[in-house]
Amino acid sequence: MSTHISVPPQLLLERILTLEIVRVTERAAVSAARLRGHGQEKPADQAAVDAMRRELNKLPIEGTIVIGEGERDEAPMLFIGEKVGLNAGPQVDIAVDPLEGTTLCAKNMPGAIATMAMADGGTLLHAPDVYMQKLAVGPGYAKGVVELDASPADNVRRLAKAKGVEPGAITVLVLDRPRHADIIAGVRSTGAAVRLITDGDVAGVIHCADPDNTGVDMYIGTGGAPEGVLAAAALRCIGGQMQCRLILDSDEKRERAHKMGVTDPKMIYGIEDMVRGDCLFAATGVTTGSLLSGVKFRKDVIETETVVMRSVTGTVRYIKAEHRQLDKFHLD
Repeated sequence: MSTHISVPPQLLLERILTLEIVRVTERAAVSAARLRGHGQEKPADQAAVDAMRRELNKLPIEGTIVIGEGERDEAPMLFIGEKVGLNAGPQVDIAVDPLEGTTLCAKNMPGAIATMAMADGGTLLHAPDVYMQKLAVGPGYAKGVVELDASPADNVRRLAKAKGVEPGAITVLVLDRPRHADIIAGVRSTGAAVRLITDGDVAGVIHCADPDNTGVDMYIGTGGAPEGVLAAAALRCIGGQMQCRLILDSDEKRERAHKMGVTDPKMIYGIEDMVRGDCLFAATGVTTGSLLSGVKFRKDVIETETVVMRSVTGTVRYIKAEHRQLDKFHLD
């Protein structure tokens, strides 16, 4: 007696794409990792971009880059609005950061990743390349437990109360920048701890989703808006809350945002505003960090570690891969 398992076509496709987008970030990570520690930010980024684009164009999708390397005039590849894929299959929005933490890769410091998100067409926020205020916490809290317009100290106290601990048991992740001095002082005034990172705020926000393993309860600070959308895609898959606001402090930025469909420059965006549909998220480690192991080059094997998430099921997979067919990485 044979058992026939039927999977609805849309889910079958999503299942196939789950593995396919892992291949995309793996290729980008391996290409960037070849230039780890060489002090060359742009060549490492370009290598990741080339590899990611090559793989995206093999996928059975009608893809549009909505978060990419920049606007068309400044990015020859993976620019905002670029079409990718085989032009067959579902229409999808794609957000990419082929090498998040170019400086980390150039200096061979922890935490560089290759990352992307894919969502139903028309559901990802088209964010201009400007700064964005960000506040994120992990899953398991009542909606609105922290608020973007509350002070850092107030947010620490609110989160501690919701978690049932003293403020001193809370750790907040902050990008190490002079502009964040007041945030750092505010957090520390409550007795809470600050963990500083030099780069990589997509990975930074994702740390909040798994505080038991990362030790990070909250993320506060300003960083790139494109990275905010990518991080929101990850949090949509694994739970958590995020509030963001674009920093549109010049006429030129307001005009650019308006052209991308931003009608209210002061709007506070939640995860559902930035990622409205089902989505897939993947990140592969380039250099080893607290989130993922970096690429390892062995004699006949290349090893990678990737996290891939699906919002429709809430599934999070960590994929440790050993690649033996090395010519797929275009070694020339």
